[in-house]
Amino acid sequence: MAALIVLKPGVDWTSTGGLFDWTLEFLMRRVPHRDVVDHLREIVDNNLGSFWLDDVPARYRAEILTRLRQELLAAAERELPETDQKPAALGHLRELVDAAGRVDSSG
Repeated sequence: MAALIVLKPGVDWTSTGGLFDWTLEFLMRRVPHRDVVDHLREIVDNNLGSFWLDDVPARYRAEILTRLRQELLAAAERELPETDQKPAALGHLRELVDAAGRVDSSG
């Protein structure tokens, strides 16, 4: 199943459902805001397959973008299983990091 993260109109990232879920779970472990975590958990638990940054209160968007830019790849290198698919998964996550870099953190 394909899944989608929309950081802003025209800046999005598609992935497999498993990598999408892992990415949202990465955010859940690092963003200390209950309403954001609850929103992300609902997406994962119900296999909704899309996350729109605009659905998060504006005051938390910059933090999410910062976590994606600064922490996502290092976490993936540590946490993803050592399989022959890992290099491709890391490359694909790098595309999300690059996309997050194209979004203004101020909202």
